[in-house]
Amino acid sequence: MARPSRVLFLCAGNSARSQMAEGFARQHAGGKLEVYSAGTQPAPVRPEAIAVMREAGIDISGQHSKGLDEVPGEVEVVVTLCQEAAEACPFFPGSPRHVHWALPDPATVQGTPEQVLQVYREVRDTVAGLVRALVLELLGPRP
Repeated sequence: MARPSRVLFLCAGNSARSQMAEGFARQHAGGKLEVYSAGTQPAPVRPEAIAVMREAGIDISGQHSKGLDEVPGEVEVVVTLCQEAAEACPFFPGSPRHVHWALPDPATVQGTPEQVLQVYREVRDTVAGLVRALVLELLGPRP
C-alpha cells in the first residue's frame, strides 16, 4: 500500500475528540499528511477541548466543526473515535483503511469545572498517544 496522504478523524459531534486528534496529527505529521476531522452530527468545538489542547501547546481555536460534506476528496485512512461514528460511518470512495478508537465523550461528564477539565485532559492524553502511534505507523520515524 502506498503511503497514505489523507487522514480523517470522524466523531459524532466533531466538537472535542476528533478536533484534538486533528490538532495532534497536524503537529506529529509535520505537513506530510492532509489531516481532516468531521462529525456525523457536527456541534460547536467545545471550549474545554480548546483549553486542554492549549495546555499541551497546540492551538485548535481556529478549527471549526465540520460535516462529512466538508471533507475534500478521497481519504486513505478513516479513524472513528466513538461508537456512534463507527455505526454511522458512510462509504468512502477508494475503500480507505478504517481504524476505530472507542473513546469516552468528555462532553457528557458532569461535575465541577475542574472535574470536567480533568476528564478532557485524560481523553486528550489518550488521543495524543493514539495519534502519535498512528502517524509513526503511517509515516515512519521522523528524522
